[in-house]
Amino acid sequence: MAQSVASQAYTPVAAPCPAGFNLVRMAGTPGSQSLSPSEASYVRNRKANVLSQAWKAYLSSVLSTNASLPDYVSRILSGNTSETPTLGIATSGGGYRAAIFGAGVLNALDGRNSSSSSAGIGGLLQAATYLSGLSGGSWLLTSLAQANFPMIQELVFGPAVPIVSNNSWGGWSADYSIATPSGNPVMDAEYSTDLVEELRGKYDAGFVVTFADYWGRALARHFTNGTFPFNFFDESYTHGAGILWSGVANTSSFMSYSIPFPIVVTNLQAPGQNSSEIISGDLIPLTNPIIEFNIFEMGTFDPQLSAFAPTKYLGTTNNSICITNYDQSSFVAGSSSELFNEANFTNTFNSSYGPVLSLLANLFPEPEVEYDVASWPNPFYGVAPETFIDSAQKNLNLVDGGEDGEVIPLQPLLVKARGVDVIFAIDATSDINNFADGSALIATQNRTSHYPSVYSFPPVPTSLGEFTAQNLSSRPTFFGCNTTSSNVSTPLLIYLANGGPPHDGEVPITNAPTAQISYETSEVQAMLSQTFVIATQGYPAYPATKDLDWPSCLACAIVDRARERSGVARSGICTTCLNRYCWDGSAVTTATSASHRRASISHLFEFAVVSALGTMMLM
Repeated sequence: MAQSVASQAYTPVAAPCPAGFNLVRMAGTPGSQSLSPSEASYVRNRKANVLSQAWKAYLSSVLSTNASLPDYVSRILSGNTSETPTLGIATSGGGYRAAIFGAGVLNALDGRNSSSSSAGIGGLLQAATYLSGLSGGSWLLTSLAQANFPMIQELVFGPAVPIVSNNSWGGWSADYSIATPSGNPVMDAEYSTDLVEELRGKYDAGFVVTFADYWGRALARHFTNGTFPFNFFDESYTHGAGILWSGVANTSSFMSYSIPFPIVVTNLQAPGQNSSEIISGDLIPLTNPIIEFNIFEMGTFDPQLSAFAPTKYLGTTNNSICITNYDQSSFVAGSSSELFNEANFTNTFNSSYGPVLSLLANLFPEPEVEYDVASWPNPFYGVAPETFIDSAQKNLNLVDGGEDGEVIPLQPLLVKARGVDVIFAIDATSDINNFADGSALIATQNRTSHYPSVYSFPPVPTSLGEFTAQNLSSRPTFFGCNTTSSNVSTPLLIYLANGGPPHDGEVPITNAPTAQISYETSEVQAMLSQTFVIATQGYPAYPATKDLDWPSCLACAIVDRARERSGVARSGICTTCLNRYCWDGSAVTTATSASHRRASISHLFEFAVVSALGTMMLM
């Protein structure tokens, strides 16, 4: 059977490795870890050529609100000092809801948006050094980076006058369901078969094919270049096949150092993993390595491996024959959102969604293969055999980046070698009524305690009851405001959660159901608009609906670590702001559990998808 153009573009390619090629870069031991030369060069050039003007533009945005800032804030943000902040932004998982909420927050931080600049927080996106995403947040991040960093309205809805080609951006097409896009059972069954056939070239080339490949190809219709509403079902287009995560390095926005360095986070599922370190309701132990995909490398800074392989050559397992075209952008996003191991696909061929797996198994028989993970040939085979749990495995089985409970991708931004001193954390997880409750921060606190020599995380409450009692997830909250000589390198954390309705009395709409896998255009726009309100309202004192000092308070937090490095004391409005927005470490309640109340509902998204697919395939 002839391969489709998408199948051809999705097929990995083998060729002799470049001269002097080394597959694995050891990143060093705790306390002396290093970035890749390419990442270090990108960050250095971005700081030298872009960030000075970006911070000035952000300062102008803040001052446009008639802010009365201490001199040190204006001096640090003016770009006339070496003590400028290193900012990282992290956008959480949570399916389409998280992608939309994260997009709404980025829109509020985008200096190209005149409304954001008028609100006094526009420009922070341009001033960030790093931008990380996982699961639904990875859909946002990968689509944004590979589409050359358009404005958020264009990213979500597509350009007003699209240029139709395999390499052009067409928008998220959120009104098309990820699982059953036509709503016609017969047509959707044909569509599902087409997706499976797009994997044929990869299978024929000798690589493992799992449901994550199918999932990635479905996501590609929404989050990679080449798909538009009018060609959604047209198999003469590649629909994002051949769009590579490493290929972001060739976009004009990346080549000009105009965008934050993007990082996607996944979790490793491994045989023999320590189940005692699994948080109740989750699937992956906190002690399993977190695997990151940046534009240049894939790997981990976790000390049990501390190694990376070049993203462009993923699929390669030696230094002689190199594989390219494996790092499909949609497969990276699919790996980061691969929650289907929660449904235990491998042992459920007779379930309601078994026909999809049966189709894969019949067309691409693979004895002993786990279908419910994303399979990547292991570049670290034989590396660190005493400490790396997958050193003897031929393939890495990757799953959703939030399956260990860390649903905000903070870990890459805590790497001491990256020197991030302030993090803007966007939390759109589904904990209570599809709102976030802070449990992701507790999980990160618990995990970093295992690796204090590699990561440093500010103190957060140890129980969900503390978050609730102090309203820490229903308003912007700063963590780590006060440092000591022992934690001076710990980043200050700015936490903005989708934790409740806006203060203006609007009916909440950002807590869309986790199981919702399609949205009308009007729904998406309404969610983006309400997210803008949440991002710009601050923490107003009742009965006000907006804190007019929020732009100043945010700026005070952004520069606080740089202020400390320069030896200047807090003063003026910054003293007032940090007293109001910082968590002071107090305990208000003795609520007991730090386990995830989202556990009972976190699987709804995955079950909604697979159930829809199963029903469709039975037609």
